[in-house]
Amino acid sequence: MKTSDFNYDLPQELIAQEPLKDRSSSRLLVLHKDTGEIEHKIFKDITGYLKKGDCLVINDTKVLPARLIGARKNTGARVEILLLVRKDMDTWEVLTYPGKKAKPGDVIVFGDGRLEAEILEVIEGGNRIVKFKYDGVFENILDELGEMPLPPYITHKLEDKDRYQTVYAAHEGSAAAPTAGLHFTKELLEQIKEMGVEIAHVTLHVGLGTFRPVKVDDVTNHEMHSEYYVVEQEEADKINTCRKNGGRIIAVGTTSTRTLESVTDENGVVHAKSGWTKIFIYPGYKFKAIDCLITNFHLPESTLIMLVAALVGREKILDTYRIAVKEKYRFFSFGDAMFIV
Repeated sequence: MKTSDFNYDLPQELIAQEPLKDRSSSRLLVLHKDTGEIEHKIFKDITGYLKKGDCLVINDTKVLPARLIGARKNTGARVEILLLVRKDMDTWEVLTYPGKKAKPGDVIVFGDGRLEAEILEVIEGGNRIVKFKYDGVFENILDELGEMPLPPYITHKLEDKDRYQTVYAAHEGSAAAPTAGLHFTKELLEQIKEMGVEIAHVTLHVGLGTFRPVKVDDVTNHEMHSEYYVVEQEEADKINTCRKNGGRIIAVGTTSTRTLESVTDENGVVHAKSGWTKIFIYPGYKFKAIDCLITNFHLPESTLIMLVAALVGREKILDTYRIAVKEKYRFFSFGDAMFIV
């Protein structure tokens, strides 16, 4: 199976640069995976496809404003730091740009000295380990000085940080948003609950690896990035009860899907767990947990389009994407949505 098998033509102008004012007013392409039928709707119309007894599974991770722009203390040279993994209270693994201006012993200053980062070491792959020095609460300082780490294909500045968060974001730790969830408003979620649809929370902290291109020709040789997840017992029980009663498990996004497929056994039972997952889902994979998927439109040749292709078939998903392009749907993080039922 070749990486190029998941390519498609996308005009640059269809890449959404800004979120819509009303989250739930984005367009919704409904794909019936068994018949191939396609319907064109608005996202808030999703209630017409949900049923009492279904379980909607959402990823409640919260994006850190993890992009910091500062300067070397001794030279004033501009340095950008992107927080990746917290090692302990004040020590982080980070990505630096430009890397050669962040050597062990260097100190980077942010916000007129309110925050300093000392480069401790360079690790395998070129990332840095840094130790932060500050007065006060780190999270508060980060909220003031940090910027949202938007995907590389978004070139516009985001005016409102909250628009790159889901309305149910709760647990900080992501370098990118679980973007399928950006379409939900609190009002829409309440309406869905009132219909008798269960809402279960899982947490998967999305890493920057989600944007990493597949660089191998053979899909099966790709090494997936690792991401931390948590599934609590109460939430696992909700999902298992839904399954037992004949309801559908509807994953909101590829991150919820990867979490569920990582904690579900061969009998379809979801287990409460936490840990790191490197699960890579591509055509040929047999799904154990999910029945339906709400997702955005993904980059060509990405692991995300491969996951969606595993659910509906490669040719069917590429045909659907061609229709979405023809109908001028908006693509990627701030774009429109697809509901695979």
